[in-house]
Amino acid sequence: MSDMHSLLIAAILGVVEGLTEFLPVSSTGHMIIVGHLLGFEGDTAKTFEVVIQLGSILAVVVMFWRRLFGLIGIHFGRPLQREGESKGRLTLI
Repeated sequence: MSDMHSLLIAAILGVVEGLTEFLPVSSTGHMIIVGHLLGFEGDTAKTFEVVIQLGSILAVVVMFWRRLFGLIGIHFGRPLQREGESKGRLTLI
């Protein structure tokens, strides 16, 4: 597989992952199906799928790091709880 062909497949799979990540269906499933249709299979495909999923997880952590660390009791900078807010509030991510 040529480098240009690999880049094109990676770009297509990245777009599929990005568009389907926050849908209530499996973005990984979409990526696997599209990869199969493009002939992108084997160890390289599995490694790519793992790396792109780690990228998605990292993006969520970067966007919500204050809330995530606040949920486990680690606070950076200003406190997450404002005066007068309930401590028993359940926060969903």
